[in-house]
This record gives sequence, structure tokens and C-alpha cells, in this order.
Amino acid sequence: MATTGTTASGSARFVGNFEHTLDDKGRLILPSSFRAKLAEGAFVTPLDHCLAILPAAEFDRMADALEEQVATGEVDVNAVRAFASQADEVVPDAQGRVRLLPHLREIAGLDRAVIVTGALRRIEVWAPERWSSMSPAGTEKLAEAIEHGHGLGARG
Repeated sequence: MATTGTTASGSARFVGNFEHTLDDKGRLILPSSFRAKLAEGAFVTPLDHCLAILPAAEFDRMADALEEQVATGEVDVNAVRAFASQADEVVPDAQGRVRLLPHLREIAGLDRAVIVTGALRRIEVWAPERWSSMSPAGTEKLAEAIEHGHGLGARG
């Protein structure tokens, strides 16, 4: 069965790991396999020591979930403020570049060299040293998920 890079609901799927560099203006050239999935625009926001590039539908899903948590009292309203104020709406240019604003690059510890990874519903942009320290833990957690039937092969 061929894969289309989307979920059953039509959401984009991002996979792979790429070494890239930011240009002098702090722009990232997206991997070619990611570009079409973001042609309508995306949001860049800090997430877990990196920057996340989210398709608009995924950003909306996360924002709706966060607002629901605020409404039920699970999360403080300041979480919504931080989420919205730190996000930047972007549209890839003709060369497939997106801007990463200086304050976002600073939060994520990004310099010129970056690691761009697919994280299924989002793209993550990592400082190489942060990625190399985090990556082994992710591999271990994937092995645990598979062992407990929550990963690959869980559905029959």
C-alpha cells in the first residue's frame, strides 16, 4: 500500500531527518518533501526546546484544545497568551523558505546549522547539540512503546 503522507483525516504527515542551515536572514529552506504540505501556510512556535512548524489545521487543533483546557480550569489562561504571542504565521516563499524570527531562534538555541525533523503532525527545528542529546531518549521511548503494544504493529 502506497503512503500519501497524510492521515485518514487528511492531516499532513512529516517524516525524516535533515541537516540544514539558516540563511543570513534567519530563513530555513524546508526539505522538498515538506513544502507542498505547507503551501497554504503554517505557524512557527516554540515547543519542547525546539521550534515547531505546524500546518494551520494542526495549530488550530492545538489552540482549540488549549482553549478547552482553560475553559475547564485545567490550564491557566496565561498558557493561551504564551502560545499565541510566541507563534508566527508563515507561508513558504517560491524557494520553499520560511522565516524563523530572532526571538524564536533564541528560545530554541538556533544558530546557523539546524536539524529539521518530521514529527508526524509537525516539523521540528533543532539546534544540533540539543537534538543529539535528545535523540537517544526518543529511540528508547519508541522501543518501550513498541514493547507495550502502543507503537508499530499495535493494530491488526
